[in-house]
Amino acid sequence: MRGLLFAFLAGAFITLQGVANTRISGEIGTWPAAALTQCTGFVAALLIWLMIRDGGLNDLRKVKPLYISGGAWAAIIIFSNVTAIQQVGVTLTISAVLIAQLCITFLIDSLGWFGVPKQKMRLPQFIGIGLMIAGVIILKFNG
Repeated sequence: MRGLLFAFLAGAFITLQGVANTRISGEIGTWPAAALTQCTGFVAALLIWLMIRDGGLNDLRKVKPLYISGGAWAAIIIFSNVTAIQQVGVTLTISAVLIAQLCITFLIDSLGWFGVPKQKMRLPQFIGIGLMIAGVIILKFNG
């Protein structure tokens, strides 16, 4: 239950961040908005880490460089999200983001990327993705 609560919070804050970043980018530009977001995120995470103290900097040596690059991916995520919201709106952007996330997680799970145990994807999972795509098409053409 706790995991679902955090997943719900993450989804809500991703949406709020996308809208806020879009408003910021209208004032200063998309890449400066992404940089500002990354900087404020770093400061917030650093302050929380200083209060909680879960793990240390020495542990960074154990992390593969590919995984450390996740922060750099965030800049691309922010840019893409802001640009999409500007062009197609919040609802379609978040819908497309969710579909893309599910498609990539299917690949990760089915192929065992990043050391994740392989899982077999069955017909119900594909039907679910298909229904989500149909929903986005309905949103796009009836909105």
